[in-house]
Amino acid sequence: MIASKLISYDIPPLKLSDTGVKALDWMEEFKTSELPVVDDGKYIGLIRESEILDRNDIDNPIKDYRLNFTMPFAYENRHLFEVISLIVENDINILPVVNQNEQYLGLITPQKIINHLSQIVSVTNAGSILTLEVNVKDYSLSEIARMVESDDAKVLSSFITSHPDSTKLEVTLKINKTEISRILHTFERFNYIVLASYNESEYHQDLKNRYDEFMRFLNP
Repeated sequence: MIASKLISYDIPPLKLSDTGVKALDWMEEFKTSELPVVDDGKYIGLIRESEILDRNDIDNPIKDYRLNFTMPFAYENRHLFEVISLIVENDINILPVVNQNEQYLGLITPQKIINHLSQIVSVTNAGSILTLEVNVKDYSLSEIARMVESDDAKVLSSFITSHPDSTKLEVTLKINKTEISRILHTFERFNYIVLASYNESEYHQDLKNRYDEFMRFLNP
């Protein structure tokens, strides 16, 4: 997934001719502490709520503020993981997206990212979650998938957690079956350490409820 596929058009950009009052009103309306500023379609930078509140002339146009705008942005072809990294590194709630000419295309919100990640990890699909501990040198996703498929099941998604100064990996799997006792026995038979497993159908509903609650929190 690239940045251009994650763009949200729900939050409009400011123009240099807009006032600080308008910027603050929009920030309150869209529940964000920064907004992008554009000039004739070109991305100028982000203006933060604190930069406006620190001034005594919020009725003036933004162009009169003479600010050194921060310039975080993602090019339209950047990968999702780079987008997440830019948001974290810059401690921002929104990330503007531009083309190669730095023309403003739109912005990416955490909600858009979470929506996409939920699809990647199949969070709303019924099934089971299983976490294994394996040695780094022994890790083989194809072998793990083969063991799951031996019980006529499929790996819907997987991700790896590594720890500094450790030779172990935690491999978390989302499996498309709620009854995985045979799969657990298979892993144990081949000396895999099962750290956790959730195989009750109620767990799926609880997970979905938590996901729905989280999305409502992001989009009140």
